[in-house]
Amino acid sequence: MRAFSRTDTGRRREMNQDYMYTSEMPVGNLPNLYVLADGMGGHNAGDYASRYAVETIVQSVQGSRDTSPVMILREAIWKANQAVVEKSRTDIDLEGMGTTVVAATVDGSELCVANVGDSRLYIAGDYFEQITKDHSYVQEMVRRGELRAEIARIHPDRNIITRAVGGGMDIEVDFFEVELAENDRILMCSDGLTDMLEDREIFEIIKTGVDSADIVEMLVGQANRYGGNDNITVILTEPFEW
Repeated sequence: MRAFSRTDTGRRREMNQDYMYTSEMPVGNLPNLYVLADGMGGHNAGDYASRYAVETIVQSVQGSRDTSPVMILREAIWKANQAVVEKSRTDIDLEGMGTTVVAATVDGSELCVANVGDSRLYIAGDYFEQITKDHSYVQEMVRRGELRAEIARIHPDRNIITRAVGGGMDIEVDFFEVELAENDRILMCSDGLTDMLEDREIFEIIKTGVDSADIVEMLVGQANRYGGNDNITVILTEPFEW
């Protein structure tokens, strides 16, 4: 397994509120672990929320005695949510902070994904498929048939999310389990990428045939060329390459 990643502040933000963690090696009872978070909140609260959540998730996974990837990730995200909520209640500078989280692990050909918010995971193989479901105001409208998908990308309320780590003591996490094909690659990204590039454009870059490390640079570079309105984080994993 090989993974390539980059996080970039973009052209409009002064601070990078995205945070990521990647490990091709075992973490606790998971064979590998990839986590991406996109924080929100005033001052440095979003930066703190994403980093604190990811660090809490990694620590929880390292200490978990469970063997089920779903249960390990569920417990880890639950602990991260409790930690972010409690911290925001005890520090006025961090009040109201929160973060998206998308986490993944691969065991053989089995991919397990957990997500809260609108950071995404895609499978890029013969087709390009978004596995996660955005927890956002506009995507809820799309799912109800009230808004066309092509309009959602440019809707002024597209960054309003309906679920977040730190959004309350109770948290609902979505899980997805996918059987991977031999030529599949896994793309995880924050909305700093998907707000700038359409899925079609992302897939065209991935299909160029260049090395995955260069693809990551191309994706971030293109998002910045289109305006770089937000922080951009990309993790591209080759589950069957060594």
